[in-house]
Amino acid sequence: MTRATVLLALSVATVLRAADAAAQTARRQAPARRESTRPLTERLRRLLDEEPFNRALWGVAIADPNGRIVFERNGDRLFVPASNAKLVVSAVAVALLPPSWRFRTSVYAAGPIEAGVLRGDLVLYGRGDPTLSARYFPTRFSAFDELADSLGARGLTQVEGSLVGDASYFDSVTVHPTWETGDLAQGDAAPVAALGFNDNVAEFRIAPGAIGRPPEITFEPDLGMLSFANRARTVPADSPRTVAFFRAPATNVVWAEGDVPADARPSSWFVAIHDPPAYAAEAFRRSLESRGIHVAGQTRSVYDSTVFAAARRGPPLAEHLSPGLTDIIRPILETSQNWFAEMLLKTLGRELRGRGSWEAGLDVERRFLVDSMRVDSTLFSLADGSGLSRLNLIAPRALLRLLQRMRGHPRARPFLESLAVAGTTGTLRLRFRDSALAGRVRAKTGSITNVNTLSGYLERPGAAPWVFAIQINHHLAKNRDALAQIDSIVTALAR
Repeated sequence: MTRATVLLALSVATVLRAADAAAQTARRQAPARRESTRPLTERLRRLLDEEPFNRALWGVAIADPNGRIVFERNGDRLFVPASNAKLVVSAVAVALLPPSWRFRTSVYAAGPIEAGVLRGDLVLYGRGDPTLSARYFPTRFSAFDELADSLGARGLTQVEGSLVGDASYFDSVTVHPTWETGDLAQGDAAPVAALGFNDNVAEFRIAPGAIGRPPEITFEPDLGMLSFANRARTVPADSPRTVAFFRAPATNVVWAEGDVPADARPSSWFVAIHDPPAYAAEAFRRSLESRGIHVAGQTRSVYDSTVFAAARRGPPLAEHLSPGLTDIIRPILETSQNWFAEMLLKTLGRELRGRGSWEAGLDVERRFLVDSMRVDSTLFSLADGSGLSRLNLIAPRALLRLLQRMRGHPRARPFLESLAVAGTTGTLRLRFRDSALAGRVRAKTGSITNVNTLSGYLERPGAAPWVFAIQINHHLAKNRDALAQIDSIVTALAR
């Protein structure tokens, strides 16, 4: 074989290898190209019908930037929305309450004050303020310290009567009748009364102890209302963590059971407090005592609006104003705070229907959805404000309509700006983090057992957004897998 022949053979082999490599690359890239050009409806159908999600119930409604519904799956069927229900109470609040709205918490004297001594009861009257905590102030007690300072400035030094937490601005039904029994001791199902404190929870902090011994458990604030028993144990490292907290119904008797691995990191557990107005009044007592104002009587609570009606007809001795409505909406939408949503729902009922009840608040929501948002009344049936109840039902098309119309509402800014942002804030901070959608998805999440939801906006620079409502019910997948599938649906809109 001549040298020229050898060179020619080598050149042909090189060309063939290059062609083969190019063909393999083309084959690998072909599915991606086909997927990127596949019609949106086909891509979405494939995602909804993937195993194991093809055995679940999907409710989806998607509108393009022109406002046209371009895809639906069971769009007019009723689904359990979980925390997507918070979209409704938040939208109603920003639309119907004045932009300058503040909650007021007042102190009244039920008797004459003589030489600095109140000859009667001191009444702490709540009007649904959910912000009496360290969420907004330097300490848990800051708001009550402010009130106590005002009383001290008036010369009050002693109260001969009781310290009363008056929650009569709302009704006396503090626990929703359709909340699951297993949730009631947890902070997510904290009782809803017109006077509350610290989200109506106590924070328990857990750290491992010596193996075979109880873990170290402390709680705060300790106002003398809780009776706690530590029945948990510390177990060897790498053991399952099973510790849980329980509360006897309608009491503040709390105990911990289960195991804490020796290598477990310190953690917190939030337990709901029974009798919220008494809890708030005990916190106020601490502030009073620290300012030298002594209360001789006991701490008690009332829900009967007639008991201190005469005292409330006079001017308050002191008053505290909450932060603005925007600050109250943010934890509801951004971090999905249940108790704030329920407090706001009852406030809507009291302010706009004269009754601080779930029923009155839901009536306000119903009329707003039908009359202002033009939502078909057969597309929703709501039971609470937070979405904790499984009796909440709403169709994807109803959520889509609400989101579309709120974009053009003149008071919508607090609502829109309080939604969690993908990869950045709230319940979306860990989702879409490493994708092109980071910072572009503003939405409300929702999760309870066998239910996951996501409804909101996929923003486009300088243009109108995509609007979507995605709900999956009755699935048996792991929660993270269901969230990933929902995120894939949103991602498909950006292709």
